[in-house]
Order: sequence, then structure tokens, then C-alpha cells
Amino acid sequence: MKVLVIGSGGREHALCWAISKSPNCDELYCAPGNAGIEKVAITIPIAVSDLSSILDFVKKNSINFVVVGPEGPLVDGLIDHLEDLGIPAFGPNARAAEYEGSKGLTKDLCDRYNIPTARYARFNEPNAAKDYIRVNGSPIVVKADGLAAGKGVFICYDDNQAYSAIDLIMTKSAFGEAGSEVVIEELLVGEEASFFVLVDGKTILPLVPAQDHKAAFDGDKGPNTGGMGAYCPAPLVTKEIADRVMNEIIIPTIRGAAADNRPFKGVLFAGLMITEEGPKLIEYNVRFGDPECQPIMMRLKSDALELLLACAEGRLDQYNIEWHKSAALCVVMAAEGYPGSYKKGTEIKGLDMASKENDVMVFHAGTAKKNMFIVSNGGRVLSVTALGKTIKEAKKRAYKAVNLIDWPDGYCRKDIGWRAIKD
Repeated sequence: MKVLVIGSGGREHALCWAISKSPNCDELYCAPGNAGIEKVAITIPIAVSDLSSILDFVKKNSINFVVVGPEGPLVDGLIDHLEDLGIPAFGPNARAAEYEGSKGLTKDLCDRYNIPTARYARFNEPNAAKDYIRVNGSPIVVKADGLAAGKGVFICYDDNQAYSAIDLIMTKSAFGEAGSEVVIEELLVGEEASFFVLVDGKTILPLVPAQDHKAAFDGDKGPNTGGMGAYCPAPLVTKEIADRVMNEIIIPTIRGAAADNRPFKGVLFAGLMITEEGPKLIEYNVRFGDPECQPIMMRLKSDALELLLACAEGRLDQYNIEWHKSAALCVVMAAEGYPGSYKKGTEIKGLDMASKENDVMVFHAGTAKKNMFIVSNGGRVLSVTALGKTIKEAKKRAYKAVNLIDWPDGYCRKDIGWRAIKD
């Protein structure tokens, strides 16, 4: 089978690595890929936003199956185009992908089908949004409605912070069209978790829950990022909590999406807040999380290619997913200055030594090759992921590998997994 993976991050490296192990994978391509993905797939210099070139490549190379990693091409309708060509593809079509493309759309879905979430309001005019803040007060959360690479969410502890967030999003257009509308929500109190399910249109198959660390610095301090580390399983998500998530959030969502003529296929990623009242939905993503995908793929024992293909072809009812009993933990190494401005092109050494550690994978994200050297090419650059009998053991192995990497221009958090490690 000829397989094409779309994307260039740590998530896509993890997917390529898992897919490449399948005996049914004859040829594996990745567009555009990165310096690490080159070791398991043939990288193709096509941007994820260049849908016409992707489709031309699929046709000319007789690709049998496409796995779409990031949200952008999903929202732009890549799956729809592939389906028109008769090519099986993993991911939702454009209408279903709007559940990530518009936070307001998801909130309206929750309102219609009584899915537990934060109270909210939607605005397309900044003064009306500010009037809402004056009436309702703070703390409160202000979000750009559209895709903002995980950076369009502002937790505001006083009214002036909320006004500034509204100005940044709507008046200064910091996130472009994504900020033409804002969603304002009550601030939920609790602990966050990531809950993933595969959906093939009729069957819902839960994956292992995970937790990530969004803040840039130790102690969950600093600005939010795309994610500085993750681990699974998540002890917070007990069987009781998982059952409630499925019955109160996931199943009503899939049924509601179908009723709204947005039937869902692919992986649905529920960002949750586990509150005193129980789990509540923060938002939906319509693709694997990054960095959650990395530890999930490390723990996956089943054939990844067959599982994703079964999801695309509506055969999930034939599958029971097998998992390694180990825990897994991922530490993201980012360029100094991320999520603000940072340098590119800085050399990274010691990757081979780190990769030789037992039960460790160094997944690449923002990397490139320059004169046979590996250099940084993004904000989040590496995802050092390890297995262990416990999260504590996985953490120890991951940080041992991190310490073997020689990259003075990078940094990482030192406390990934702290919520799950009690001693």
C-alpha cells in the first residue's frame, strides 16, 4: 500500500513512525515532512496548504491512502477533494472540520444538545463584546473564534485584560480572519485532560486519555503554547470519568453532528475540564493533539495503518485496540523565545545518542537539514518521548535523553508529568 501523510510536526513524525511499522505499508510519503521524518518516509516539498499540488501528487503516484495530520487542510476541504477522487483518507470533511474551525459553532452544538460546557456568548463587534464584559465581569475567557494555532485564547483575571484581549483579536487583527468573531466564556475551574476517540461514521472507539502542558514554563507559568509536553495514560481520567465523557459529551456530539448534517469521521479530540461537577467540554479539535499524539503512538500496540484505514472505511466495529501496558511521556524542546520570536537555523547535536536510549523516540517537529547537519526550523522543534512502567519512570528516561541533546539555543520544561507523579 502507498500511504501519504500530510504535515511536518512531531505529531506527523509519530504517525509516520507508527504507520511505517505496518507490514501493509509498502511506500510511505510525507508532505512536507521534516529532517526526522526523512528516516521513515520519503519527504515531498509540498506545503500543507497547497491542496492542488497534494492532489496532483496523489494522482500521479497512485497513492492508496492519505492521513491528514494538521487542522488547516481539513478545514480547507482536503478530505472532500480526496473522496471525490475515490481515495480513502483519514480525517473529517470540511463541514465536520468546522467544529475546530469555529469555536462558536461547537458552543452552539453544545447548547442545542445539552452537552456540558462553559456558559458563553458570541460577538462579531468589539464594543458589544466589551459591553458583555462590563455586565458579567471577570475572571473570564476570551477566544478568537477561528484557527489561531493554539494562541488565540486569553484567560483574563480582570476586565482590562479582557478589553485588551478583545482589542488584540478584533481591532488589531492579531490572528487575521480567525479573530473576526470572538467567543467569551465563563472560566471553568478544575484540571484539564485530552480525550480522543476514533469515529467511522457509526462506531466510536475511545483511545487512551492524555494530559498536556500548555504553559511555556515550569509550574504552568508563562504564556500558552501549542504544548510543551504530554503523557498518557492520564490518572485523572478514571473509568467513571471516562464513562461520563462518552455518555454526556462524545456520544451526544456525534449524534448531534449527524443531525446537523455534519457527520464526523476521523479522530475527535475533546479538550476537557474536569470540574467538581464532572467533565465539561472546553473545545473540540478534529485531529490528533500535538504533543499528545507522540506518547499515544508510542503506547499503541495495534497496527496503526490498519486502524486508521478501518476508521476511514467504516470498519471500526471489527477492531479492538491493543495497547502496551507501559506509560509514555513526551518532553517538547522548543527554540529559545518561543512562543514569541525565536531564531531558526541553529544546530542541534547529540540526537543519535539520545535516540539510542532504551524505549526512547526523538520525534522531530521544527527541524531541517543544512549541510548534513540538523538545524532548528520552527518554535517547537523536538518531542523526546519515552516509555516506562510508570509515568515517573517514563519521565526519568525522557529527561535522560533530553540531557544528551546538545542544543544551546533550545529550552524545555523540567516538570512534565508533575500532576500525575505524587511523590
